[in-house]
Amino acid sequence: MTTPTTLTTVPAQPAAARPEPPAPASARTTEHRTWEQLIDAVRESGQYATAKEAERVTRIVLSALGGHVTGEERVALARSLPERAARLVAAQIPVTSPLTAAEFVDYVAARIEGATPATARWDVSSVLGVLPQVTGDDVVDRVLAALPSGYALLFGRPELMPAA
Repeated sequence: MTTPTTLTTVPAQPAAARPEPPAPASARTTEHRTWEQLIDAVRESGQYATAKEAERVTRIVLSALGGHVTGEERVALARSLPERAARLVAAQIPVTSPLTAAEFVDYVAARIEGATPATARWDVSSVLGVLPQVTGDDVVDRVLAALPSGYALLFGRPELMPAA
């Protein structure tokens, strides 16, 4: 025999006042991240003063990355990003010869007015460092495997060297 339970009601809060619980890290995919959330994450990561500045840097870095990631890895990356970010990646013509990580940073620096290699590295890392939260680790692992060594640090990961 079961005992009847008493339900107590809590006054409902307006939907806007109720905070939404964060999605678990494993569930943070395109469905849980929007363009605005991506920009907010980049803004926080890079400590940018405005969302506009974070958006400008995000557009430049993702466009540059889109030309350097090719094949199935590029498709997987685009599929795992919010739509606007996916379009930036997919719209780029693939480069014929991939750049080293240092050359990639210099490539981005040339596209940001007043950038130095140090500030461009900050910008690149601020954008690429949030991608694992958005795309998932599996996609980032695939992208890193397709890029020349040295990119892992730009994604906020240690660069592991194979044992000699």
